[in-house]
Amino acid sequence: MNRLQAIRPFGQRLWLDNLSRELLASGTLARLVEEDGIAGVTSNPTIFHKAIASDPRYQEDLAALKLRALDAEQSYEALVIPDVRAACDLLAPQYRASAGDDGYVSLEVSPLLANDAAGTLAAARRLWQAVDRANLMIKIPATAAGVEALRALTREGVNVNITLLFSLPQVEAVWDGYITGLQQRLEDGNDVKPVKAVASFFLSRVDSLLDPQLPDELRGKAAIALAKAAYARYRQRFHGPEFAALRAAGARPQYLLWASTGTKNPAYSDVLYVESLIGQETVNTVPDATLAAFRDHGIATETLPRALEDAMTVLHRIGASGIDLAALGDKLQQDGLKLFVESYQALLDLTA
Repeated sequence: MNRLQAIRPFGQRLWLDNLSRELLASGTLARLVEEDGIAGVTSNPTIFHKAIASDPRYQEDLAALKLRALDAEQSYEALVIPDVRAACDLLAPQYRASAGDDGYVSLEVSPLLANDAAGTLAAARRLWQAVDRANLMIKIPATAAGVEALRALTREGVNVNITLLFSLPQVEAVWDGYITGLQQRLEDGNDVKPVKAVASFFLSRVDSLLDPQLPDELRGKAAIALAKAAYARYRQRFHGPEFAALRAAGARPQYLLWASTGTKNPAYSDVLYVESLIGQETVNTVPDATLAAFRDHGIATETLPRALEDAMTVLHRIGASGIDLAALGDKLQQDGLKLFVESYQALLDLTA
């Protein structure tokens, strides 16, 4: 068993934060699934922009699409939906073997709709139908409109990866939306068992923003402390009385997914956001470089439930210094949305 496979027994799954025709056609993604235990794939406009701009496999299709009466977004979707569908098919055996716990591929709705619940819903439904795979996840940002869409999509039985979470209040709001959607689905007389959702909590961006404001002994600790606090709250909400009736009906908890796990500060370990957060009922979505680093020298052991008191002390000290972590989370979400929009617009410029 290699170092990546050694994470599995601790109840965490690794997803690859990358998707392209090169990964599919070369057999690289298949090897990562087979040899390293990759159990899912996430994508975003930045990933697809890089792939479409650099991979000649897309160029012939893109040239043909530009001869049709399609707008830039339609052309983009026509290019990437076959890739998403192929990745879903590759991971379908894991999806079936795990009874729907593993084997998901995420496809993002337009970030231009981040504050438009109705528009997000319409786009999510369209993409869900277009890909037509049970192991697809529709990726939406965790704005107020995104949480509203999460609730409605959960009620309809659409799998959701809700992203850009940076604070505990944001995570709580997402779980509120998911649980409400499941309750409504159950009240409608529909099966809650097939519904799967994850809540993507971003890590390295938190430390990048906070570190300059913190004393040396707290630098590089805020994101992990927040993640541990969120996980403790996850255990309370999904393994306590609030979720008991839904669990009895077969509903799945909304796992935390650790995102932005590539270490940005060269002073920190390049596997910091993997090694520190290994635990039951979680996902870590990793870029290629972080995957390779952990394969080379990562240590797999259950770390997530440990040292919660130390994590809470870190958060208390940060708060006592005058830093409002909830406000910081809102700023990071807005900054992240701006970057998503810029990437998406660059992608549309490419496919126009």
